[in-house]
Amino acid sequence: MALSTTQSIWRSGGGDQTRTAYCGTGVMTAGFYVANAAVSGNAVVASSQPTVQVILPANAVIMSLTITTPLTSGSINVGYTTLTGGVSNASYYANTAASTVRTITAGSPGNGAGIGITANATSLTVLTTESASSAVGSFGGFITYFVNDPLFGEQNV
Repeated sequence: MALSTTQSIWRSGGGDQTRTAYCGTGVMTAGFYVANAAVSGNAVVASSQPTVQVILPANAVIMSLTITTPLTSGSINVGYTTLTGGVSNASYYANTAASTVRTITAGSPGNGAGIGITANATSLTVLTTESASSAVGSFGGFITYFVNDPLFGEQNV
């Protein structure tokens, strides 16, 4: 399978050759892993090989966190720090998410105020964790997100 990357926002008009249809923004996923949930301020990494931090682009909107490997016990906060370190919110995406919670969406148990909202329109965001209540073990899963379209779906060509 070929690998491909882009530095653009993926948008689709659904094949409309007349440029009448609204261009939607593509949804993406990023894997994440935290080796020791008891330590606050951990940078969230992409896998159990802890070398690649999960850093989302400016205008990223997290729609959900799906936990495929839950904590042994306790609860956790998942938030972010801007890449420049200027803004930090420890429970923006998950607020005391318990070890039994599997998918965190807006309005679900354990959701933070940032699910469904742009974290930062101008800076990259580094996902971080904070032990909320005697968190024990590692946890991981994937984040579903999209990059907010600054053109609001309008054609730019």
